[in-house]
Amino acid sequence: MKTSNPVLARLGQAAERERAAGYAPSGPYGQPGYPQQVPPQAGYPGAPGFPSAPPAVTPMSIDDVVVKTVTLLAIVGVAAAAAWALVPDMFLGVAWIGAAVVGLVLGLIISFSRMANPALVVAYAVVEGVLVGAVSKFFESLYDGIVLQAVTATFGVFFVMAMLYKARVIRATPKFVKGMIAVMAGLFAVMLINLVLALFGVNTGLRDGSPLAIGFSIVCIVVASLSFVLSFKEVEDGVRMGLPQRYSWVAAFGILVSLIWLYIEMLRLLSYFQGDD
Repeated sequence: MKTSNPVLARLGQAAERERAAGYAPSGPYGQPGYPQQVPPQAGYPGAPGFPSAPPAVTPMSIDDVVVKTVTLLAIVGVAAAAAWALVPDMFLGVAWIGAAVVGLVLGLIISFSRMANPALVVAYAVVEGVLVGAVSKFFESLYDGIVLQAVTATFGVFFVMAMLYKARVIRATPKFVKGMIAVMAGLFAVMLINLVLALFGVNTGLRDGSPLAIGFSIVCIVVASLSFVLSFKEVEDGVRMGLPQRYSWVAAFGILVSLIWLYIEMLRLLSYFQGDD
């Protein structure tokens, strides 16, 4: 099964190598793609003195991704609550920037790694939880109730996108995937340049509440919402390709990235309409 997602394609190649080495998904013996069962006779697997065959690997399922996603969200929530309670107001900026940098590094490592590493994904969730906690505390101190509004809007958009994808109203065609990757890369570059310029005191107008900032946040929200389609497609392709169960962590990671990005952009956009009081 081919996929237009380059990261998922590499994971598929890794799964193929595992199956070639004997780590095939478990299931009825004798079917294509499943390990063959032979009697424990002399010279066969299972016979005395013969090395044990590699254990069968359970393929990932949609339920696995759901469980992993909920687990990661719970970790983010706990870390965010801890950051909110423990980080003093004067250090919110330091925690915000530090968590963003560490999260970026971990995210790149996970995205371009050839192996699924649950420990790295969990570490990413913890770091992003600190980021979410610091950002949320900052905005809530300025605008009472904005965090609840942003959380409600974020999950509302997520469920709407899930229903649209399930109904096949939005499809992850090859052109759509390529276009989304190009747009997200462009937005990432713009945000990174804007951050660097802001550190040197240069205001580009993208984050100051101006009409340009409002328009930029809306664009980011739309792209972040559409990025869920890429994650849903990744899950479907992973299940079809028979990726091992541990790769459900990678799929859950993709959903988590989009949720956090969407949430932060929702906070920004809502803050622009809160007024000065």
